[in-house]
Amino acid sequence: MSSTGHIKLRHIVPSVVTVFSICAGLTSVRMSLEGHLEVALYFILLAVFLDAADGKVARYLDSASPFGAELDTLADFFNFGIVPGLLLYNTLYVGTAHSSLGWLASLVLAVCCALRLARFNLSLKTSTVPLKQDDHFVGVPAPALACLALMPVFMHLYGWQNTDLPVLRAIYIIGVGLLAVSTIPTFSIKHAKIRRAHLPFVIVCAVVLVVCLMVYPWPTLIAANCLYLLSLPVSFLLYQRRAKAVIAAQQSGSDTGNDAAP
Repeated sequence: MSSTGHIKLRHIVPSVVTVFSICAGLTSVRMSLEGHLEVALYFILLAVFLDAADGKVARYLDSASPFGAELDTLADFFNFGIVPGLLLYNTLYVGTAHSSLGWLASLVLAVCCALRLARFNLSLKTSTVPLKQDDHFVGVPAPALACLALMPVFMHLYGWQNTDLPVLRAIYIIGVGLLAVSTIPTFSIKHAKIRRAHLPFVIVCAVVLVVCLMVYPWPTLIAANCLYLLSLPVSFLLYQRRAKAVIAAQQSGSDTGNDAAP
């Protein structure tokens, strides 16, 4: 902000993108209430895209601000905590004998998302709560939380409406929420490094993924969720191995220093 009280336009562009993501989440709630389930899911996916875009825009324009960070947190809580819970409840549980169980699962999902975001904000202000490292997150991030939680809806749209497992669905939703507040190291795609020799292969895979999302959205999202869940133990084991290697290197360096001391 300048001394004359004016704000440059580039400083508000990321916040505008975040506001659009909130509007996408609100529209998803409306579509869900009106029975347009597929459209509601598309708006949630749009909110995921806008959530990724606002951070990129802020870094590109060098316009990150505390106001934008707080607005982004509120948007993430609404779009990835409240909206998926409402959609799950309206689609799978409302008017059934297990409506209270479904509402409980939706509440746990929203609370876990709020706790995850609050802990993440705290990690940005202190080094005692490390929630984000160079190559991984600690716990499942909010956008991934929403996509994982909506797995039963993806399965419902894919044609598995006759599989009525309300208790199992609720346990799964609660489990996904707990993954968000866990300390499990999870892969961070935005910090992934790609070798130049592998770049053509990665581009082809990205194109195939986009085409599959357009032509076969629900089985593609189901497969993506399954792959993400399978990656959790892999990321945990790799992190543990790397941590042991770092500790061994530090101990080796300490021993070498002691041997060289007079």
